[in-house]
Amino acid sequence: MNALEFAVKMELEGEQYYREQAEINKGNSLHKVFLMLADDEKIHAKLLEKKAKQLDYALEPNETLATANHVFSDKDSVRNEIKASPSQIDVYRAALDNEKESIDLYQKYAAEASDDETKDFFNYLIQQEKEHYSIIDEIVMLLSHSEEWVEDAEFGVRKDY
Repeated sequence: MNALEFAVKMELEGEQYYREQAEINKGNSLHKVFLMLADDEKIHAKLLEKKAKQLDYALEPNETLATANHVFSDKDSVRNEIKASPSQIDVYRAALDNEKESIDLYQKYAAEASDDETKDFFNYLIQQEKEHYSIIDEIVMLLSHSEEWVEDAEFGVRKDY
């Protein structure tokens, strides 16, 4: 399996993972976020397939991060509708690891690129995966903040969340 085939496989696994998370989160705000992430991963796989076959492709911006940030704008509401179970938080942390793995892989490919078009291609994917990382990191922060931070409201400086 060559590098691009491996990357396609990784993106398709990411798509499947996010679709499973969307199903688990049916009925809350994360459902939409995970579907968007799944759709992004599917687009990435198609781009990689086109690159592997030396077909034309377009690197288009998307609104996933902006939409997710909008979903998270009312953090109290999101936190209340999502049931924070330790096993689910661990699943989201694993997703962070997967996104980091993708970022690292695409950074390696970008560094090894022999032409500007290929370098731009992988830099595009790096940016997309960094946005995914940011979204999942926000979910982990929302769910784990109440477990990790205990203080008396009367004392101390608190970070807004």
